[in-house]
Amino acid sequence: MRRTSVSCTKGMSEFRPGEPQDLKEPQLCIRVAAMPSDANAYGDIFGGWLMSQIDIAGSVVAIQAANGRVATVAVKEMRFLKPVSIGDLVSLYGRLERMGNTSVTVKVEAYAEREVDRNKLQQVADAIITYVAVGDDRQPRALNAPLHQLAEDF
Repeated sequence: MRRTSVSCTKGMSEFRPGEPQDLKEPQLCIRVAAMPSDANAYGDIFGGWLMSQIDIAGSVVAIQAANGRVATVAVKEMRFLKPVSIGDLVSLYGRLERMGNTSVTVKVEAYAEREVDRNKLQQVADAIITYVAVGDDRQPRALNAPLHQLAEDF
């Protein structure tokens, strides 16, 4: 069974590439169903699965802020607040916290719609992640530099 995800919508409006986004406002970056293959024998979703979803969601905001490729360089904080279970619909929201010369810091919050009560959201995790903008050579680049700029140009 294939997972479906929705790429960055803000509130209920649709994300349109090329239009300016207010990245300091939370935006829905991923919505995914927790599957049996992501869980332990007790039906709890692995923390590593949730961490990877949070990293992907944060990268959506970072890519938009950096106007291109980014790499994860630090997880400053990761908190698991409540367990996620098989069948929960997990929504991950990201917002820009800070921009440096080459780095972008994003806050991500994860919420679960429980299978038993689809009308109630519960926050299950949050994280603060730093990404660095990289060029084609996979070296850090200034956020205002073109993607093809090489590291020796710094």
